[in-house]
Amino acid sequence: MVGSQTDITPVRVVLISLDRQLESAVARARSRLQTQIPGLELSFHAAADWARSPDHLKRCKDDIAKADFIVGSMLFLEDHIQAVLPDLQARRQDCDALAGCLSAAEVVKLTKLGKFQMDRPTSGPIALLKKLRGSSDKAKAGANQAKMLRRLPKLLKYVPGTAQDVRAYFLTLQYWLAGSDGNVENLVKFLIDRYASGPRAYLRGTLKVGDPETYPDAGVYHPRMTPRVCEAPSRLPMARSKRPTVGILIMRSYVLSGDTGHYDGVIEAMEAAGLRTIPAFASGLDARKAVNAFFVKDGQPIVDAIVSLTGFSMVGGPAYNDAGAAADLLQDLNVPYISAQALEFQTLEEWTANPQGLTPVETTMMIAIPEIDGATGPIVFGARASEPAQDKLTTETAGASGSEISGKLSMHACPERADMLARRVKRLITLRRTPVKDRKIAITLFNFPPNGGAAGSAAHLSVFASLHNTLNGMKSAGYDVDVPETADALRAQILGGNAATYGTDANIHARVPVDLHIAREPRLAEIEAQWGPAPGRHLAQGRAISILGKQFGNIFVGLQPSFGYEGDPMRLLFEGGFAPTHAFAAY
Repeated sequence: MVGSQTDITPVRVVLISLDRQLESAVARARSRLQTQIPGLELSFHAAADWARSPDHLKRCKDDIAKADFIVGSMLFLEDHIQAVLPDLQARRQDCDALAGCLSAAEVVKLTKLGKFQMDRPTSGPIALLKKLRGSSDKAKAGANQAKMLRRLPKLLKYVPGTAQDVRAYFLTLQYWLAGSDGNVENLVKFLIDRYASGPRAYLRGTLKVGDPETYPDAGVYHPRMTPRVCEAPSRLPMARSKRPTVGILIMRSYVLSGDTGHYDGVIEAMEAAGLRTIPAFASGLDARKAVNAFFVKDGQPIVDAIVSLTGFSMVGGPAYNDAGAAADLLQDLNVPYISAQALEFQTLEEWTANPQGLTPVETTMMIAIPEIDGATGPIVFGARASEPAQDKLTTETAGASGSEISGKLSMHACPERADMLARRVKRLITLRRTPVKDRKIAITLFNFPPNGGAAGSAAHLSVFASLHNTLNGMKSAGYDVDVPETADALRAQILGGNAATYGTDANIHARVPVDLHIAREPRLAEIEAQWGPAPGRHLAQGRAISILGKQFGNIFVGLQPSFGYEGDPMRLLFEGGFAPTHAFAAY
């Protein structure tokens, strides 16, 4: 027991972050800290919870109002900032210490550690903070900042006065950025041991505080590896396998906090699909260090595809995105690059039940920004969930005891979606390994509204001229394609052919027998509930469904089937959900 007071004095510590990445580490650290610091109340709040649950925000505000120590991190979205900024401002002078880390300026400026207050004019050692702003060269800024963050506490260790409080801020960042169980525990002890005031002053200088535990800036991870993190990819399972290889980008923070259920599910699905995996991470939000260290050898890629599970862009994150640097890297690699999403702003149950799907913030951060880099194939593969699959979570790499995290929302992969992602990646790799002359490609032409002369049209675009140029380019690249002499001849073969004979919008390339359609369509019951028994009314030719288009060597150019609701545009726009027609499914 620390201290000798008869009445235990509450010591209230509040940690706030964008999401729940550190929640598991905080939960385990709390159980150990409460045996060392009587009266400790350690609470953790994720800003991602506030929009969907006012109770979460209220609890956070209530905790801030009586907090003795506050650490706020990754608060950069305007809604999150404004939700708690007045509360932080009101509590700042009365709490023992407040640290705003890796957040918007409004939050960072509230930092108050002893004599160091971030909103005061910079002079002397405080001016060193400017060095963390980085240079205009974004390619080097992240690495330079990481080096400076590690170096400055050593430089300031023996400088008296305010410099020691500046040093404390850098140490706070170090503890937080490598958020393992041990670092969370030592962060709390560090702030209390140095800044406890008022009725808590008896705790000053009484706690045994460890230095920030360091972990690789870039490394590989695997749930079956012991320890689960290292810098030697040769230690990964199947390291010498000749299987097709997938480089998987993951977040270091999840790995260090031990909350890796979503990653483990994807790794398992990939390996079950016959793929070798190299799950790799880098500190910060610049994945290039991991890519260059583990996916490239002697200037050549050693992976057949890259899948990012980070939810962020390749270079940068929510605050900024260097799409040019990402595009340069991806162009040099020249392998498929898929960005898949694990949700933090809602649980898997909430996302499944929500007709909206992704929130606007998720759509922007996880879909739109990575697509600017060149990412393809977005798919939600996991999220936080309350299922018990991750109740027992061992974290050898983070120094945890492997205790249960019962009742917590830990990260999970959705098995069906992880398997779907693995199948997609395997097909992309198969396509990449197939000689160009043997690749079979399908191209679909827009056709809306049908029967209105819209086949192969688009606003202000010469579709058939573009298609003709594309086919010629593919032929030059080695594809097996028979290209008509002119764009008009191409149009005639696709839209003409046998179309007049059968009264269709375009040439009938093939007919799918109804029995075959019924046998292989997994959603047949849903389709028939909407459109009646197969073959339905659209593109039905007797006991078959027509496929419109034309084959040119190994390249098939098809015409988009009807949606089925063209005569009812309001239903097409506002129907909550409906199955495609038999013709669309068969196509």
